[in-house]
Amino acid sequence: MPRWVPRAIFLLWLGFLGTVLVQELWDRLFGFFLLLVISLFIALAIEPGTNRLARRGMSRGLATGLILAAVAVVVIGFVAVMGALVADQASELTDNRDGYVTDVVSFLNDNFGTNFDADEVIDSLDDPNGPVRDFLNSQADRAVQLGVSALSTLFQAFSILLFTFYLAADGPRLRRTICSWLRPQRQRVVLDVWELAVEKTGGYLSSRAILALVSSFLHWIAFQAIGTPAPIALALWVGVISQFLPVIGIYVAGALPLLLTVVDTPLKGLFVLGFIVVYQQIENFLIAPRITAQKMQLHAGVAFASAIIGGAVLGPTGAILGLPAAAVIQGVLSSVGERYEVVDEAQGDGE
Repeated sequence: MPRWVPRAIFLLWLGFLGTVLVQELWDRLFGFFLLLVISLFIALAIEPGTNRLARRGMSRGLATGLILAAVAVVVIGFVAVMGALVADQASELTDNRDGYVTDVVSFLNDNFGTNFDADEVIDSLDDPNGPVRDFLNSQADRAVQLGVSALSTLFQAFSILLFTFYLAADGPRLRRTICSWLRPQRQRVVLDVWELAVEKTGGYLSSRAILALVSSFLHWIAFQAIGTPAPIALALWVGVISQFLPVIGIYVAGALPLLLTVVDTPLKGLFVLGFIVVYQQIENFLIAPRITAQKMQLHAGVAFASAIIGGAVLGPTGAILGLPAAAVIQGVLSSVGERYEVVDEAQGDGE
């Protein structure tokens, strides 16, 4: 047997065991790394505000704490308002259930040629052995699971805030520590990429905020004209969720106003659905590309692709982080290599 064979077998098994160990550690620590990525994204987003307050004499820890507290208050307030709206509508639905059932059945029979009996539907809702009661009873265990998931989400949110606080408050020290391991030329590259990440993250948030304001304003006008319940709250819901949850955000955001309006008046629900669909097309082709290109210098096609790729890799979190990540990568690539003058044949017509 050649001498290298035992060594090759040993190295093969060592590589195999190392790969299994790395895979196992990655599976167990994936959630932790995801929390760190989210925390880094938020820290980059609030760093300009932290630096501005620190230049005015405030400590970075206090400045970071104030900004995070303000963000938490806004998020909690938004969730509380929407929760109160849903609770009020659910209470109203329960109190006026028979009238809503009669209206919906009449709408279906008049417009779709069905022959539903409103009294039979109401009786099936009241029947303790009916399908509705069976469905509600089957969901009792899921309520406990939702409670556990809510506690887990609160713990993760607290962990993200804690990591964000340390990353933002100790940002300069973290950069100095990283740069101390690198040569001066590499240090400048790291600092340039860091500043680029801060700029692109801020551009992403500002572009999303502008789109959310535009969307909320136009949806408020439409909901007010249609006569939906709580038009301001529903418009804010659509504007915020549709912009800060890419790709699937519009479907999640549009479901609530559509459901509440259909329960109130089915015909109004069709108008709500039509406006949401039409506005989404106008935003995708006219409004969003202009704002995204101005704030992030990112092509609309690249932005859409980055959201899809991020969602495929990391789920909803990846869809949100995909846009600033793509902007940073594009900015880094644009500063690498030489650029040459484009020949006339490549200019294209009308440019």
